[in-house]
Amino acid sequence: MSQQNASSDIELPHLTGLEARIAERIAPTLADLGYELVRLSVLGRDTPTIQIMADRANGSLISVEDCEQISHAAGAILDVDDPIPGAWMLEVSSSGIDRPLTRAKDWERFAGHLAKAELDVPLNGRRRFSGTVMGARDGNAIIRLDDGTEAVLPLVDIRKARLVLTDALIEASAAFAGLNPEGEDGEEARQAPKLNPKKPGKK
Repeated sequence: MSQQNASSDIELPHLTGLEARIAERIAPTLADLGYELVRLSVLGRDTPTIQIMADRANGSLISVEDCEQISHAAGAILDVDDPIPGAWMLEVSSSGIDRPLTRAKDWERFAGHLAKAELDVPLNGRRRFSGTVMGARDGNAIIRLDDGTEAVLPLVDIRKARLVLTDALIEASAAFAGLNPEGEDGEEARQAPKLNPKKPGKK
């Protein structure tokens, strides 16, 4: 589910085609600004939306101001590269607390927390898994199931994986960000900032 950018040693989500090309172009610039690309999707046909999900390089959530900076930087690159003919939209958001796990480093960073994963290719006749994140090794994500056994999931075969929102995850995220997990600050920490400016492509 993750891939290495050979030119910059940046670990990227596993993508193909247009999404992979866009990710490879914008990831180094985001890294220079102190951000990491968590997920990238291109949705729609007539006016496609490029969805960028990012974090700070230290793993903390980004703010609306960060979204604006990422949008401007990525938009400038895409305006020059012109990967999509005609008009397109750019949407930038934080990964949120119950974030997707798209790279090996995500499985390492959030070891001990609950997650759900779905595979493209069945493993022992099973596609869906839920349990405790145990890390990653040798290109595989490790998850401990409810029965105590461990499932070894090839990262390249993971269709989607996401943390489960729990009190423990909220508290850990708030502590990492220096926030109070209770009260107004805690409610603020649950939200994922998002920016969705119109960014017309070249015609």
